[in-house]
Amino acid sequence: MGDVAVGARSGHDGEEHRGRPAQSAVPAADSAVTSGSDSGAAEDDRVTGEHTTAEDQGPGGTTRAPKKPRSFWKELPILIGIALVLALLIKTFLVQAFSIPSDSMQNTLQQGDRVLVDKLTPWFGSEPERGEVVVFHDPGNWLRGEPTPDPNALQTFLSWIGLMPSVEEKDLIKRVIGVGGDTVECKGTGPLKVNGKALNEPYVFPGNTPCSNDDQGGQFKVKVPQGYIWVMGDHRQNSRDSRYNQGEKYHGMVPVKEVVGRAIVKAWPIDRWGTLPVPDTFDQSGLNP
Repeated sequence: MGDVAVGARSGHDGEEHRGRPAQSAVPAADSAVTSGSDSGAAEDDRVTGEHTTAEDQGPGGTTRAPKKPRSFWKELPILIGIALVLALLIKTFLVQAFSIPSDSMQNTLQQGDRVLVDKLTPWFGSEPERGEVVVFHDPGNWLRGEPTPDPNALQTFLSWIGLMPSVEEKDLIKRVIGVGGDTVECKGTGPLKVNGKALNEPYVFPGNTPCSNDDQGGQFKVKVPQGYIWVMGDHRQNSRDSRYNQGEKYHGMVPVKEVVGRAIVKAWPIDRWGTLPVPDTFDQSGLNP
């Protein structure tokens, strides 16, 4: 028996050589499977162990106390700060609210209406187009004689962050009639013409005529320079617009660089909410010079 054991180990006995591999192959296969399972188990345990240590245990295996939620009053200043930053970014780059101070744009806009002005597209090179209602900075003493508002501290702050219409900036709102290169003219009571094409103007205040029959600017023919626009109010007999500022710095023209943006929505009062689209008359063929 001892010789057989030695022969099996040494590999010299042919019979033992034929029988022993079958007996040794099974343990080898079993070992391989067991090792794989053990390895997988070790990997699973390692991941589980890390998760347990990170989430539930502190150093040395001690249980870590759950974190207390931050107090609302500690988070409130952070939330207010974020809201203010967002409001300033929106006012500066996206949309700003403006209040209508007069009746010069009736009936399209009424005194006291709030409009939202698109300030984004000008950043991408967009320029005013005929028919748009635009807000622009006073280009040259157009607002002389107008009363200066005296806002309180709260109004000033809310205007600064864009949550209320600006009450200090000297801005006007009118409709673009002519752009650079256009010839705009009006004789008698109308119609108003752009590059020889008569405009059908349903937005003009009821009872008004497209032109004013006076010698103060109601009768005119002008050529709009490049980089400028010619603007008029919809309430033609109650609007101090380009017609009546021809003696000023830019001869009644508004530099495009002074345009804040296009009024796109009547936001307040709620019962007057609506968009401000370009009238169809400005889409007629042959209007371009």
